[in-house]
Amino acid sequence: MPVLSTSATLTYRTVTMDGVRIFYREAGSPDSPALLMLHGFPSSSKMYAELIPLLADRYHLIAPDYPGFGLSDAPPAGDFAYTFDHLARIIASFTRAIGLRRYSLLQQDYGGPIGMRLALRHPEQVEAIIVQNAVAHLEGLGQLWEARKTFWRDRSAHEAEVMSAFTSLEVARQRHVGSSPNPRRYNPESWTEEFAMLSRPGQDRIQSDLFYDYQSNVASYPDWQAWLRERQPPMLVLWGRYDPSFQVDGASAYARDVPGAEIHILDAGHFALEEQLDEIAVLIRDFLARQLGAAAGRSLAKASV
Repeated sequence: MPVLSTSATLTYRTVTMDGVRIFYREAGSPDSPALLMLHGFPSSSKMYAELIPLLADRYHLIAPDYPGFGLSDAPPAGDFAYTFDHLARIIASFTRAIGLRRYSLLQQDYGGPIGMRLALRHPEQVEAIIVQNAVAHLEGLGQLWEARKTFWRDRSAHEAEVMSAFTSLEVARQRHVGSSPNPRRYNPESWTEEFAMLSRPGQDRIQSDLFYDYQSNVASYPDWQAWLRERQPPMLVLWGRYDPSFQVDGASAYARDVPGAEIHILDAGHFALEEQLDEIAVLIRDFLARQLGAAAGRSLAKASV
């Protein structure tokens, strides 16, 4: 495997959008091609902390925490609409506020629905899409989703049962490890920190509202698929095969819409970076170098002057 360069330019910043303070990590030269890194549930931009230094020598990396997640503000659910449309609007405003005009997307889990909304609303801004266990096809939803769909059909009758399991410590662990034969490669701090975040006051309602709205993503799959077929964006799909929620068929389904998509099935779980960090970094660097190579080369030459 190639030796990876590293960069120590990581900074930690905040910007206020519509009265909500958004925390984000940023690294790399602003003159380099940008990669907007969208995290999943119930994580935060911290999931990219080890990947960022492996890419920042060549790319401008921006990884925000959504409202209600990580170190961003978490206004009470009664005061803030926790829907994917609203989070996408906040992130779109965030990109404008920091001057991000063109970027590639790296979207994992909840980052997929947010990233696809950005792509449909602002297709001229999206240069490439990298998917890591983020579903845009029904084939990606596994058996676990059958019980979750009952919550969508009758929220009051199933909320307590579904959400207590959805936010438990054991499910948090299972979300990471899945069926991986290498559970010792997963840092227990990942799920204990996530469980601590989910246990904060008000989080039960925030996450319930957002997960109830997840059905809007499923309803949007045909629109996302149509956009992919029409636009044919450069696409890299990275999929951890041991994911307990998102099936491997969800990865291959992208090839129906984007025949040129590069698809890699990894020996990893839902958060594939925990088990295959170096491999993923190499795949992303190679993909972006080929798709954005000219722009990256110009920025690198400019930086060396």
